[in-house]
Order: sequence, then structure tokens, then C-alpha cells
Amino acid sequence: MIEEPEYLRHIQRRIESLEKEVHTLLTGIDELTLEFGCGHGHYLTAYAEAHPQEECLGLDLVTKRIEKANAKVEKRNLTYVRFLKAEAAEFLSVFPESTQITKVFMLFPDPWPKKRHFKNRMIQSSFLSVLAEKCPKGAQFFFRTDHSGYFDWTKEHFQEHDDWEIDPDAAWPFEQTSYFQDMMDSWQSLIAKRV
Repeated sequence: MIEEPEYLRHIQRRIESLEKEVHTLLTGIDELTLEFGCGHGHYLTAYAEAHPQEECLGLDLVTKRIEKANAKVEKRNLTYVRFLKAEAAEFLSVFPESTQITKVFMLFPDPWPKKRHFKNRMIQSSFLSVLAEKCPKGAQFFFRTDHSGYFDWTKEHFQEHDDWEIDPDAAWPFEQTSYFQDMMDSWQSLIAKRV
């Protein structure tokens, strides 16, 4: 078993390394379109091709996924979309003040369906608060899931949060099936905006 101090030092080194990488990637970028849990990058790569005026960044925890996603953009020579291996909270903790997140995508995140695991869901009040600090008013959050319980959970968290409101009139900005979406018979979408 790893001793706690060594484990904490490992986390600190990882965050310091991430901070350097994030600042290098985002230097000179004022506005960012961000996808949490980008997988192999299917959706964000297609989105970026259709929106070349936007700087895009996808995050995922799995190295192989990030490698495949980066290979996609290199093959297409897309210089305005990048993929990074990072944990969401750590990424937001080192996000530079000089950049604002104007669009957020979260497509088919792990629903953590067991009640005792709800604490692991990405959509939490604390997550929405930290994210709101990085987003200007009017920024949009696009959420999609096939899990009705997680959809209800997400809707409730946005409705109860002071910095976000659900925008029932907003249109989904771009349709492109993703790996997970192809496996689903149906799903639900929600769009919220920063207020």
C-alpha cells in the first residue's frame, strides 16, 4: 500500500504537470469549447471540423482514448482541437483566468446508477459552481444521457443552482453520433446556460 504522504506528493506532481500543459495549450486562447469525457474524440473532432472558428479541447481519463482522439485530429490536420488526459476537477483547478469556457459538452457520462455511487457522478452542485467560475454569462452546457435517473438528477441540479438555468428554447448545436450514442436506442438531452 502506498503511504498517504507519497500518494499526496504524486497527486501534487500530477497537478503541477497538468498546470504547465494546460497553460501551454491555452496560451492566447480567449474562448474554449470543452468536452468532458470525450472518449475517442468522435464527437468533438466532427464538431470542430464543422466549427473551425472555435478552439476545442476534449478531456478523458483513459490514455488510449486520448491517443486515438489525438491521432484523429493529426490525420485531419486540425490545429484548433486538442485532447488531454486529465481529471475534470484537477483540470478546472489549473484552468487559466485568461480563457473562458463558452460551451461545454458532456455526452453519455457514466451514470453511476447505484445510489451509494451517486457521489461519483460528475454533475454535482460543487462541480457546477467551479465550472461557472470559468464560464461567462450566456455560456452553454450541453448534456446527453440514455439513463433517465441521471437525466433527472442533472436537471434537478441545474434547476437548483444559482449560476445555471435550463434553456428549453436552445437548439442542440451539432448532431454527430458518438460511439456510445450509436449503442443507444434513445436518450435525453438538456441545455443549460450560465446566468
